[in-house]
Amino acid sequence: MGEPRYLSGDQPAIEEFLAKFDTFLFDCDGVLWSGDHIFPRTAETLEMLRSKGKQLVFVTNNSTKSRADYKKKFDKLGVPVTVDEVFGSAYSAAVYIARILKLPAPKNKVFVLGESGIEEELRAENVPFIGGTDASLRRDIEPEDFTNIADGSALDPDVGIVLAGLDFHVNYLKLAHAFGYLKRGATFLATNTDSTLPMAHTLFPGAGSIEAPLVTASGKSPLALGKPSQAMMDAVEGKFKFDRSRTCMIGDRLNTDIRFGIEGQLGGTLAVLSGVNKKEDFLGEGDGTGVKPAFYADKLGDLLG
Repeated sequence: MGEPRYLSGDQPAIEEFLAKFDTFLFDCDGVLWSGDHIFPRTAETLEMLRSKGKQLVFVTNNSTKSRADYKKKFDKLGVPVTVDEVFGSAYSAAVYIARILKLPAPKNKVFVLGESGIEEELRAENVPFIGGTDASLRRDIEPEDFTNIADGSALDPDVGIVLAGLDFHVNYLKLAHAFGYLKRGATFLATNTDSTLPMAHTLFPGAGSIEAPLVTASGKSPLALGKPSQAMMDAVEGKFKFDRSRTCMIGDRLNTDIRFGIEGQLGGTLAVLSGVNKKEDFLGEGDGTGVKPAFYADKLGDLLG
């Protein structure tokens, strides 16, 4: 693989790049915004792409928000999108559970480690669940909890799946319940395994940090349904009907976004330097993973020229 081509400030290169693709898949955190701060010229860049007839799809690993939540965030930041243009890991997991895994009732209930975004998408797919934002689990573990989890009286016999995502209220009690279900043979799924979350111009623990204690305790690794999982790529392609050879993945993280595009055999990948990875991570010998984008730019807004 050759060295990535730098686009920022190179108008002929930008025009050549844009002509190669009909569809653009975008990561959100670290590409369009950081927290509630939208990066300069992001809205104008997306509008330019739409004016050229490009198809835009927003593919995010952040499971704390549903597609409807993301629509509200886009609206708040002044970026026009439709709910159907958003494809999040919470939605990907809900579709997988409801339409592919299809566990027979009653052993089809999901124990959720995560926020309301997961719950909303499961509800939309008519998947029964417990856990998640349940206030009764947002407390310290008590001595009787150990006894009740150990003898099974605190565990729902209908739970057949543990679905783990980013949980801002994770605690030992929730982890103990999840581990109890995994010991009983529950299927272990993850919305994504991102180690970090870009927020407020820095990094915080991601969904992978929530799942790690369960992986260590159970000795099992979850099936991840976010980037770079090709199950997610197949689902996105199935919904949006694009030509992979004329599609580009734009992201800030090599091991998820860029790998997602490369392993999905897309026509190209573009790394922006406004999020997790910097150019030192992929130029020359890179970070040792061998994951390199075809193109890179300082920020998404540079595509305006």
